[in-house]
Amino acid sequence: MPSQLVLEEKSGEVEEIKKWLVEYKSIGVASLQKVRAPQLQELKKSLQGQVYMRVMKNTLMKIAIENMGETELKKLEPFLEGSNVLLFTNLNPFKLALLLEKGKVKTTAKSGDIAAMDVVVPQGNTAQPPGPIISQLNGVGLPTRIESGSVWVAKDTLVVRKGEAINERLATVLSKLGIKAVEAGLSMRAVYDEGLMVMEQQLHIDIEATRKSLQRNQAEAYALALGITYMAPDTIKQLLSLAHQKAVALSVSAAVPTKETIGDIIRKANAEMDSLNKAVEKAKPKA
Repeated sequence: MPSQLVLEEKSGEVEEIKKWLVEYKSIGVASLQKVRAPQLQELKKSLQGQVYMRVMKNTLMKIAIENMGETELKKLEPFLEGSNVLLFTNLNPFKLALLLEKGKVKTTAKSGDIAAMDVVVPQGNTAQPPGPIISQLNGVGLPTRIESGSVWVAKDTLVVRKGEAINERLATVLSKLGIKAVEAGLSMRAVYDEGLMVMEQQLHIDIEATRKSLQRNQAEAYALALGITYMAPDTIKQLLSLAHQKAVALSVSAAVPTKETIGDIIRKANAEMDSLNKAVEKAKPKA
């Protein structure tokens, strides 16, 4: 009987998963590795109404996909390994990845963790009394001095770069100094979006670099449009202004008087007359 109940329960879960697969256009798979339960609960609250998160057995998800009979959904299967959380949403995959990125928190490092940023130990008082701490600090490249009965770091020192692994010795030192060098949170493995698989590396977007690139492209496109006299809502005013300037310059150069150019034509003639008079005076033989 218990086995029958378990079977019915799992069957019910599979049917539930199938409903979510139909209801949401995007299904994300995120790794639960190094994610703490309180943090996951906090993330669920912050994404409520936008993302439905569910930790489930990979086998149940695979059975649901198989029962759906949609071959496209099988693209998810290679990512249904290990400890995962499934995210069901109608958000753009990149918006989803950004929300998860913002949900990450800094935490103390353990041996083997990857640094989330360049880690610089600042100059100053460690608040640690002289003793074994000195050799520990020196062992990770930190210059020290003793002052007022405590150990000081002599200068700002880079101890690990972003993306590098943190060894056990450095992890211990950073923990003692209260420096949080890693980020904990959900890391997207892939997102299935209406038949398209978007991989982890494709989901990482440098917002600032993308913004600058768009601004640069916009400036270059605007300059090109002006250069080839391409009329568009963004260029028409500037093109008319340039055309007006050229028309005025041509009118003055050809001495074609209009209300706008008569003053410039007279000033130009006067300047040429003054220049000619000076040339004549200069060419006269001296007495």
